[in-house]
Amino acid sequence: MAFSTRSGGQTRTQTALAEINITPLVDVVLVLLLIFMLTAPVLQSGVEVAIPKTRSVNQLTEERMVVTIDKDQNVFLQDKPINVNDLPAHLQAVGHGDPAKRIIYLRADEQVPFGAFASVMDAVKRAGITNISIVTQPIQK
Repeated sequence: MAFSTRSGGQTRTQTALAEINITPLVDVVLVLLLIFMLTAPVLQSGVEVAIPKTRSVNQLTEERMVVTIDKDQNVFLQDKPINVNDLPAHLQAVGHGDPAKRIIYLRADEQVPFGAFASVMDAVKRAGITNISIVTQPIQK
């Protein structure tokens, strides 16, 4: 690309700079990639709970609704805090299809008393969901 200018009665032809310096662009992209790689595992972990360890553990193969009880007995539905009394209504509103065929994963901290665990199980059953899978970790040898 060329263009002409008039300065002092003379006509000069100049060429435009056609090369773009992409080094700053590559630097920014690499920094963003590094930030993404460091924050992605933190975003996926959700609510931190010490899941009980058992000998028989099945692998989770599908994405399902997850109800979590942390060590302070706070209840979460898909990483969002919820009152245990509102849990049946939320499960019915979120779910699609027959409630008897839906599966809920229930994660609870090891230190949660059985009474809190039982009240959450009851709330899930009041929503019409009877297929509840309790999430555990395998015992490492």
